[in-house]
Amino acid sequence: MSTCATASRDLSEPLAGTAATASTWLLVEQPGPWGTEALTASRLDPAVGRALERAAEGTGVRVALIRRPGRHADLHTGARHRVFVAHTRPGRSWIRTTALDDPGRLLGLDFAALGAGDPDGLTLRPHTPHEPHDPAADPGTWEKYTGDPLVLVCTNGKRDRCCALLGRPLAGELAASGVHSTWEITHIGGHRFSPTLVVLPHGYAYGRATAQGVKDVIEALRDGRVVTDGCRGRSAWERPGQAAELAVRELTGEDGADALTVVRTEGEAPVRSVTVAHRDGRAWRVSVAQLAAAPPRPESCGFPLGSPARMEVLGIRTAHRPAHGVRAMAAGRL
Repeated sequence: MSTCATASRDLSEPLAGTAATASTWLLVEQPGPWGTEALTASRLDPAVGRALERAAEGTGVRVALIRRPGRHADLHTGARHRVFVAHTRPGRSWIRTTALDDPGRLLGLDFAALGAGDPDGLTLRPHTPHEPHDPAADPGTWEKYTGDPLVLVCTNGKRDRCCALLGRPLAGELAASGVHSTWEITHIGGHRFSPTLVVLPHGYAYGRATAQGVKDVIEALRDGRVVTDGCRGRSAWERPGQAAELAVRELTGEDGADALTVVRTEGEAPVRSVTVAHRDGRAWRVSVAQLAAAPPRPESCGFPLGSPARMEVLGIRTAHRPAHGVRAMAAGRL
């Protein structure tokens, strides 16, 4: 039986400009099975999941559950929850991590500050008075994450079977081959591009991934470079900006992960003008059209045929050198 990923691949559907949009990611470890809406259909307290979703709305923070690759028996365990917060803007990207017995404490985070990239938003709600609090057991302190880039592979088969059929084997292969920064994640959008993943803190998403391709991505990012083959875009940008950044990279050969910044998007759909600036002061205006994909195809397994939006770059021209404030933004100083 055909899957949405097979249809997308057969139609050579372009990947650029299809990544989820999130300036900051909040990842909460939750072993065991995940339902379609994992934040409220897992072993995480559904009230906490709903509250986290509400708190993140409109802030630029995307909340997701993660777990280590492997079998996921339906076990009711009281294991601690590893938590990562990752900000993705170029020149300002970072990851902080902690471990908690009670994920409800994350409701004390300042989501607006985190969405803006301010790590001072990493506060934690104190335990309620009737709860025993053992600081040694649950310190709630944040540490800088200094390991390899986190590799988050979408594997939630309850959301889309392609993520289970294609994502889970990839996650398992990566972990077995020594990519210890691999995690499974609940949902990053774009099931039809499975296996799909996002790499943090840089926020670049990839589709139709292979184990060797992911290893190449990690090796490049260790050197501060980005691999554009199979890249869907950087989650820090809206989708027209994602397509524009990748188009400038293709035009110039620029592979510095933090070299380019989307500083402005103007106009209304279907055609937008996106300004992409280089940290050396150069800038480009990229014309990006939002078009309906044809012929119709399933956006997800089991869904009716549809025409998902695709981003098509119509043209690129050199812009006048940007003002000081724009140059500072491109250099990551604002």
